[in-house]
Amino acid sequence: MAFIRSVLHLLLMLVTVVPWAIVMVVASIWSSGTQMWWLAVRWLSWQITGARLLLGIQVRVQGYENLPLGEKMPAILLVKHQSTLETFLIPTLMPHPLAYVFKRELIHVPFFGWAMGRMDMIHIDRSQRARAFYEVVEQGKRLLAQGVWIIMFPEGTRIPRGQKGNYKSGGTRLAVETGAPVVPIAVTSAKVWPRKAFIKRPGVVDVSIGKPIPSQGREPEELMREVEAWIESEMHRLDPEAYK
Repeated sequence: MAFIRSVLHLLLMLVTVVPWAIVMVVASIWSSGTQMWWLAVRWLSWQITGARLLLGIQVRVQGYENLPLGEKMPAILLVKHQSTLETFLIPTLMPHPLAYVFKRELIHVPFFGWAMGRMDMIHIDRSQRARAFYEVVEQGKRLLAQGVWIIMFPEGTRIPRGQKGNYKSGGTRLAVETGAPVVPIAVTSAKVWPRKAFIKRPGVVDVSIGKPIPSQGREPEELMREVEAWIESEMHRLDPEAYK
């Protein structure tokens, strides 16, 4: 049954991504960055709804009150990365448009990448490391001033359930450069949607949003250690079975 459900959810994504990507590309001719974002979120919401109806995945969120208030209040979200699920889920939960930081090669992926390339996000050339971070800072400042929040996965890649990756300081470096607070977020997505797994399982995904941590006057590495400590402690609390 789990296999059949997973096939149906994959079909939902495949059937909807092509026409919606075409809609996104065409709409980008006259739509603003904010309008494009909420258009993308509509497709993401369909996938989360499909995960609930087809896969039996429920979402439980705590800490909404910790999100910064104000239309132009900046924030950099640093999120635990266990599966594809949180890349779809987090945008549907946030009151602000988000900008992902991703490698430029992804915009060449047919349909999905084409749509991403038409959105106001931060795509970088990883082969030019120093220049790439300069571009992140410049684009980040512009987007944050517009009320767009930046979202990053400090571990860089999806990490198996119960494990901890190497937290890189790129997100906190950007926070220190821009003066934006960082918001740590813990997500137990691997309980139902394991890393690189085709078959998904029914269950509850917990999302815990931490209090904003000021970045002004901080060192990026020290700030990232605080973010890492909060996220990993929260992961132990939310998913104790994975850390026995």
